[in-house]
Amino acid sequence: MTTEKKIIKTGNKKKALANYDIVNKVPNYEVSELAFISKSTNDYDALIQALEKEEMAPYYIYLQKHDTKFPFKKETYDQLAEKNEQKIRELKAEIAEIEENDEGELEKAYCWIQLGEYYAQIGDVENSLNTLEKAKTVSISLGGKIDIMLTIVRIALFFNDQVKVQEKLNQAEEMIEAGGDWERRNRFKAYKGIHLMAIRNFEDAAELLVDSLTTFTSLEIASYEDIAVYATVCGILSLNRNDLKTKIIESPEVLAAMPSSEPLQAIISLAISLYSSDYSSFFSFLLQTREKVFLPSKFLSPHTDFFLRQMRIKAYSQLLQSYKTLSLKSMADLFGVSVEFLDSDLCKFIPTKQLKCVIDSVNGIIETNRPDNKDAQFNNLIKQSDTLISKLERYAASVKIASD
Repeated sequence: MTTEKKIIKTGNKKKALANYDIVNKVPNYEVSELAFISKSTNDYDALIQALEKEEMAPYYIYLQKHDTKFPFKKETYDQLAEKNEQKIRELKAEIAEIEENDEGELEKAYCWIQLGEYYAQIGDVENSLNTLEKAKTVSISLGGKIDIMLTIVRIALFFNDQVKVQEKLNQAEEMIEAGGDWERRNRFKAYKGIHLMAIRNFEDAAELLVDSLTTFTSLEIASYEDIAVYATVCGILSLNRNDLKTKIIESPEVLAAMPSSEPLQAIISLAISLYSSDYSSFFSFLLQTREKVFLPSKFLSPHTDFFLRQMRIKAYSQLLQSYKTLSLKSMADLFGVSVEFLDSDLCKFIPTKQLKCVIDSVNGIIETNRPDNKDAQFNNLIKQSDTLISKLERYAASVKIASD
């Protein structure tokens, strides 16, 4: 090997070692969020600037096909495409040089990852996936393979393809169980939490996202403020009263993130109004949450109506459990709404037993149907007794077999 080639190899090795474990913000999730918001606001200026900065010619075409209002300009596309072609040529030339010089697997893997991440950056899904799969075959460490798989998960999240996200998360989880380190396990937890939230599994998402608050470092997938919002949304739907207070409302991490995030301020205000039984402000904060948290979010927007419905059920149930009877007018006054609205809203949830009460329309009274605690305790005792008897019978049978 010539001296010149030795220098090239040494330089590539240092570069690969220095950058191999760096997690790049690829693809840039903020561009996807801008695309979602622009479609509803008809304001594409910030999106166009982001597309040009990230050199996203393939995504530029994607938006033209999926958003009829997108202001496509061929001149802009041609400029972006030219930059893409030049950069891809450079990256492929570097791969060819590495392979020609028969350099190490680490250097080869790094170069393939560079190319795959650039395809991901510009929104070229097919080439990014194919190239990253190639990088995975030459990657020499399990940690490197996990990083590649999580990059593929980010690509699927960027396009909100939750079926693909689930598939790739399953593969990543198998790798992590085989020997993923603490940092990668933490990142995986945040990724999976976002996915579970996006498919409306709020209970399991809450467990992961709330736990992520104290260890979150995955800025390549979301901002810290975003994670705090996601954790609060899932928590307010699924946590009990005490956990809502300790894990969300009084969380130091959430409180630290609040000043810089209007969405977080809105959802926390809603959580406080529910926890403190401040029903007079409940609907005001519920509407703010709708406008500032759900509608602008590509992950949460599809669940807006579900969230509004569940929160109303939760607030109504919390109030009614303190009363055997309550007048419609008193309840309407507490929530700051009209009797007609409340009557109509309650009637959406009573027939499906989501609210355990009935309305006496003649007298304007709500009567709650609280279960008899003694009956519930008796039934629970019978169930536990049956379980104990079954265990004793199995134990007696095993002892008999052993003695025989």
